[in-house]
Amino acid sequence: MDFKFKDEQLMIQKTAREFAKKELEPVASALDKTKDFSILISNIKKMAGLGFMGLAVPERYGGVEAGAVAYSLALTEIGKVCASTAVTMSVTNMVAELLVEFGTESQKQKYLPKLLSGAYVAGSFGLTESSAGSDPTGMKTTAFENKNGYLINGSKLFITSAEYAGLIIVWAVTDKQAPRGKGMSTFIVERGTPGFTIGKNEEKMGQRGSATNEVIFENCQIPKENLLGKLHDGYRVALTELSGGRIGIGSLAVGIGRGAMDFATSYAKERIQFGHPIASFQALQWMIADSYTELEAAQLLILRASFLKETGQPYGCEAAMGKLFASESANRACYRAVQMLGGYGYVEEYPVERYYRDARVTTIYEGTSEIQRLVIARAILKS
Repeated sequence: MDFKFKDEQLMIQKTAREFAKKELEPVASALDKTKDFSILISNIKKMAGLGFMGLAVPERYGGVEAGAVAYSLALTEIGKVCASTAVTMSVTNMVAELLVEFGTESQKQKYLPKLLSGAYVAGSFGLTESSAGSDPTGMKTTAFENKNGYLINGSKLFITSAEYAGLIIVWAVTDKQAPRGKGMSTFIVERGTPGFTIGKNEEKMGQRGSATNEVIFENCQIPKENLLGKLHDGYRVALTELSGGRIGIGSLAVGIGRGAMDFATSYAKERIQFGHPIASFQALQWMIADSYTELEAAQLLILRASFLKETGQPYGCEAAMGKLFASESANRACYRAVQMLGGYGYVEEYPVERYYRDARVTTIYEGTSEIQRLVIARAILKS
């Protein structure tokens, strides 16, 4: 097995690392504390200029066409410095890939250049509702066909980037009589469409620099050509892209864990107690060894899923494995990082406190750890 990366993949990884160091690191703490989204928006536009909003999108639509492996490597580097920026990048890439896979040529030509260039700051993924979290078939949002297209009514929760997104991909029930999961469809809703309202920005534990909003649809009329994919085929569309989303969040989680451990390890080499750097004590060395080993293994799982996706092979189970192990490993790494800093790890002056908060949600969004285990077990039992 050849683990060597291609030159293009290494170049993209290096570019992401240098950008994160130069542009994101100086403002990551301020973004978290102030929730000044103008900071995020400014950096997202710069990232769009580097091609980071469409790393796997074909060049003819303005993408980089570098594939899932390069995307994973880049996202890990961004996540290592600022999780709020990384999750915006992840979801926007996910929306772009949905348009590539299921969109008509007209939809691709209309939306992808705006999404990838930064003309649209971000894209959003509107699936979750109060009654439809891990089970999207329980959704209540509806879309009825009329002479002007489709009329959408309902609401969505926990929608990343909704506050400044140029478009949102929305799932709605289009056939109430169909069996669960069979009567859902997918739609493109542009920012500013009458009847489409952005609700409150949630006050979150972590990733505070990324907006997470409720969105409301009240007689929201969209044209017929904004149906994404086939009518009543929305459940398959959602499942397809959730697997890709798990690669993104797994990559992000590895970045968070490494960012926390890199800082904690450097600190441990400088912090003197009992006349010695605390890095010389076995208790901390074991924390370092365990965390880096787990994060390395997590990245290998994520990269395997990325490779399978990139080469057109089934990757759903592997993506779930990677996301599960990466998110759980990142949380353990951040716990250890705080412990290594002691009291300093608990105060905002040092970034491990932010990493610790940012890591927590990676075991929840894009499918909880418990849902990942169900996906994995069912795939194994089926095979």
